[in-house]
Amino acid sequence: MTVADNMGFALKIAGTPKDEIRKRVEKAAEILDLTEYLARKPKALSGGQRQRVAMGREIVREPKVFLMDEPLSNLDAKLRVQTRTQIAALQRQLGVTTLYVTHDQTEALTMGDRIAVIKLGILQQVGAPTELYDRPANVFVAGFIGSPSMNLNTHPVVNGKAKIGEDTVDLPKEAVAKLTVEDGNKIVVGFRPEDASLATPDDPNAFSLKVVNVEDLGSDGYIYGNIITDGSAAEASQVMSDQNELTTSRVTPRALPKVGDTCKIKIDPSKMHLFAPSTELRLN
Repeated sequence: MTVADNMGFALKIAGTPKDEIRKRVEKAAEILDLTEYLARKPKALSGGQRQRVAMGREIVREPKVFLMDEPLSNLDAKLRVQTRTQIAALQRQLGVTTLYVTHDQTEALTMGDRIAVIKLGILQQVGAPTELYDRPANVFVAGFIGSPSMNLNTHPVVNGKAKIGEDTVDLPKEAVAKLTVEDGNKIVVGFRPEDASLATPDDPNAFSLKVVNVEDLGSDGYIYGNIITDGSAAEASQVMSDQNELTTSRVTPRALPKVGDTCKIKIDPSKMHLFAPSTELRLN
């Protein structure tokens, strides 16, 4: 069928008058920028155009809710970004409630007014993108939302401080007080790469990092390293999450250390995320 026939198919089956079908199809084609393609067959369309035709089929039915199940997964990266923008603009224009399923957290953060994070069929957290980013409810949400991923490691608690490698970092007393016997006197410390910075060697709240890799992106610089323990070894204690084994920090590209250097990293205390190892739930 042609694009016009495809878009009007559901209305045709429902017995809608031809004039009404043509009017609705033309209106939907105008919204989706498909007017010049109405006479074409699917084989003459690109992947993104086919996806817009599929959306057009639903728009003409004037539904109260759109249900989209990973609609961009079969598109290449550039087209995915373009179509994502179009869907977001379309949703605002039509004002129709849209439930959008995706494994791509960037899609969720950029398109969603509210995001529900689900793991194994169980709702982990629901809220605005900034809520999930700033205050993840548990380790799973913390590791899933954000790119690069949040750094998440389990550390011993010594005299109310987290022992990170050979160094200690102050912890809020109210968070330490919530730890239970099941936590084994340990705490999960999380921080986003942008919430840490290079520190001076004598900074009391900094920890040592052995630099394994650096990336200079011009606007940003990233350092990847291992936490120093016993003078050399990388801390092996890791939490089950999407975070890879290296600790990541974003720094100004004009002050990038070299691979093999040992540097000091300091976490912004107000941006530190603390979780209980036994439950993986947020403490602060």
